[in-house]
Amino acid sequence: MTVADTDQPLRRRRPEPDPSATDRVAEELRREILGNRLRAGLPLVESQLVERLGVSRTPIREALKLLAAEGLVDLRRNRAAIVAPLDPIELGHLFEVEEALESFAAGLAAERIAPLDIDRLERLQIQMEAAEAAGDRDRYIRLNQRIHLIIIAASGNPSLAKTHERVLGGLQRARNVALATEGRVEESIREHREILEALRRGDRDAARTTMARHIARTGAIVAEVCRNDLLGSREASGGRGIARRRRT
Repeated sequence: MTVADTDQPLRRRRPEPDPSATDRVAEELRREILGNRLRAGLPLVESQLVERLGVSRTPIREALKLLAAEGLVDLRRNRAAIVAPLDPIELGHLFEVEEALESFAAGLAAERIAPLDIDRLERLQIQMEAAEAAGDRDRYIRLNQRIHLIIIAASGNPSLAKTHERVLGGLQRARNVALATEGRVEESIREHREILEALRRGDRDAARTTMARHIARTGAIVAEVCRNDLLGSREASGGRGIARRRRT
C-alpha cells in the first residue's frame, strides 16, 4: 500500500435497506390502504411514518416504492407521496364485469350448491353479523369475502372462478371503501340474507337478481366516493398528513 493510498479518506458505505423492515412497513400501509383507513389522496409524510411505525426513513422509502408498483401509492417529486386515488372509470368497468360474473355464479350455485355449503354460508352469515355488532370491521370484511368466494366455488365452474379471481384483485380496496360508507354494512347484511335465502330455496332467478343488485349497489357507492375523493384530493394533497388526520 502506498502513502497516497493511506491518505485517501475512507468512503462511508450507504446502509443497505433492511428487507424485513421494508416488508413490515409495506404490509402495514397496504393493509391500511386496502382497509380504507388511509383514504385516497392522503399525504404519506415520511417523518410521520417514521414516528408512527418506529423505523428509519430508508425502509419507509423502499416500502413506498413497492406500494407505488402495486398502484396503491403515487410518488411525487420533492413532495410527499399520497395514497393513490381510485379511478372511477376503471372501477365502473370492473364492477360491470363483477356484477355479471357474481350474478351468473349465484344463479348456477342455486342449482348446484351442496347442503354442506349452505350450512357453511349460514354459519358465516351469523359470524359476519356478530363481527359487525362487535365493531370488528376487519373480521367482517374477511367473512364477507369468504361468503362471496364460497358462492363462486359453488357455481361449479372453474373457468368462472379463475376469471373472478383476476377481477376481484382490482376491486378489493373499492369494496372496502363502500363498506366504510355510513349505513352500507347494515344494507349489505340484508342483501346477503336475501342471497342466502334464494340459494337455500334453489331459486336461480332470485339468486341472480339479488346478487346483481348487491354488486350494483356497491359499485354505485364506490362511484360516489370516488367523485368526492377526486374533488377533495387537491385539498388533501396540500394539507394535513397522517398524524393530524388520525386525530380528527
